Amino acid sequence: MDQQTLQEVEQRIGYHFRNPSLLCEALSHSSQADTRLASNERMEFLGDAVLALFVCSTLFNKFPDYLEGDLTKIKSMLVSRKTCAKLSNKLGLREYVQVGKGMAQTRAMSGSIAAGTLEAVIAAVYLDGGIEAAHEFILRLWSDLIDKADANQHQENFKSILQQYAQQQFNLTPMYELLDEKGPDHNKCFEIGVVIDHRHFPSAWGMTKKDAEQKAARYALIELGQMEPDEDD
Repeated sequence: MDQQTLQEVEQRIGYHFRNPSLLCEALSHSSQADTRLASNERMEFLGDAVLALFVCSTLFNKFPDYLEGDLTKIKSMLVSRKTCAKLSNKLGLREYVQVGKGMAQTRAMSGSIAAGTLEAVIAAVYLDGGIEAAHEFILRLWSDLIDKADANQHQENFKSILQQYAQQQFNLTPMYELLDEKGPDHNKCFEIGVVIDHRHFPSAWGMTKKDAEQKAARYALIELGQMEPDEDD
């Protein structure tokens, strides 16, 4: 890969390499490399880990009220191959990745190869400039998605929605009552109901207390006219 092409890639990604050979390796797909060790596969592995660390750290600090399950749901979406491929295509990396004959026109170029190339580039930035450079690079690409993921997650967090509504309308916090539980210790299910100012709302069953609370909060929101019931309700 010539110097001009490398400079074009650097402009696309917004990072200048002290060691351009790292970028060359990140853009070398196994289909054209003499050996797999000479391709970007190892960099994909490292880049995936660097990306996961940054996303997890960001979510942990940004959303202190979210439980592990909430954070995991957002993280899984943000680091998915689909998301990485989308961002890679947005950067135009597929124009520069080196692939073997017959690969350039395949769907993988905009899918798995695009995703893997971006992960490899993340690793290259990390190896060249350290963790801060990698974090800055990731932040530029992922910040909007992190904000949007929070909005989507919040829409599904019925407890949070109900709490905001109850505090605004009644100046009260919803209470969750454990009404019943069934099954052996390793496979219990729980019935939980919501109470707001001595008003009891329809109860809900769940495989975990958290799941039952979310369902009960949703039932309360429906009864309060804040949500429309589904066909299954």
